[in-house]
Amino acid sequence: MHIRADRDDLADAFGRANRAVGTRAALPILSGVLCRVAGSSLSITGTDLDITVRTAVEVEVLEEGSFVVPAKLVTEAIRKMPAGQVTLRSDGQELVIEGRGPRFAIREMPVDEFPEVPEPDLTGAVAIDGHVFAEAVKQVVTAASVDSARPVLTGVQVEHDESGVRLVATDSYRLAVRTLAGVTLDGSGLIPARALREVPAAIGSDSVTVAIGDREAAFGSPKGTVTVRLIEGAFPDYRRLLPDTYPNRVTLEKSVLLEALGRASLVAEDHIPVRLKLAEGGVEVTVTRQDVGGEVEHIDGGYEGEDAEVTIAFNPRYLGDGIGAIGADEVEIHVRDGQKPSVIRGRGDEDFLYLLMPIRI
Repeated sequence: MHIRADRDDLADAFGRANRAVGTRAALPILSGVLCRVAGSSLSITGTDLDITVRTAVEVEVLEEGSFVVPAKLVTEAIRKMPAGQVTLRSDGQELVIEGRGPRFAIREMPVDEFPEVPEPDLTGAVAIDGHVFAEAVKQVVTAASVDSARPVLTGVQVEHDESGVRLVATDSYRLAVRTLAGVTLDGSGLIPARALREVPAAIGSDSVTVAIGDREAAFGSPKGTVTVRLIEGAFPDYRRLLPDTYPNRVTLEKSVLLEALGRASLVAEDHIPVRLKLAEGGVEVTVTRQDVGGEVEHIDGGYEGEDAEVTIAFNPRYLGDGIGAIGADEVEIHVRDGQKPSVIRGRGDEDFLYLLMPIRI
């Protein structure tokens, strides 16, 4: 195998395939990427058996062939080459990377040990605006659990109804729901949040196609494909957590609220709650930590409610994650009382909501 291509094009393609390669591969061969050169392109496949990324790049082909090399090493080696044309040459034993002076020789891995991964099934796939999809993924994955003991909660439920396609994630303390209005999709499934987070980075484009089968979800774009194994199990019935109305609501500037939470977090830790007192004129933010001190400030805002005032406390990181995920300039916090979940939305945005459990004080 022998090819020549621009350094940046090669680094981009290897970097995208590299996103499927786990840091602790179950098999040594899974730390590598499979590369095939044919026609006028180099195709690169990375997998950890749960997520598979396939990508390709146009190259000058001097000799066709296949090889497997350590993913992270080859990616970084190409990135550190001088700008311009780079050549890759394989003799079945080592891959030589050369360009304008530097020369890397990387020992190859056995091609026949790389697992056979089926081609992605994009039958019935629906096209979604790539930027909207990336935003939706970013908004919901923050609410997914990272506790492997509860695998169902580490996923994002993708489903559809008359309003469109809905992405939902929860770790039982918070819930994020994003609706892609007007989008239709055959099938539904629970996609690992870790894998879904990689899709925009691996194949991000102006348009992304999505298909969900019985066991896998497949995503495609002109930059390549991502195949993800679905999580087995029933996602919680999140709809029962969403009351029809909330009697109290405050509207605040997002940037001002985030800055206030940043100051409060200097005192608070995850286990130290931040208190919000909603009343006419806005919100009073308070945090107290006996061994350190405290911080208090008032944020101007518009308050409407049945109660003259209501106080509620939240985990500061969880609250900041939800507010940061909102795209609007103004944030609405909907509260029933200090003991029940609250809903955070962007003002005028019906497509995204973030529900957060309070901390009892």
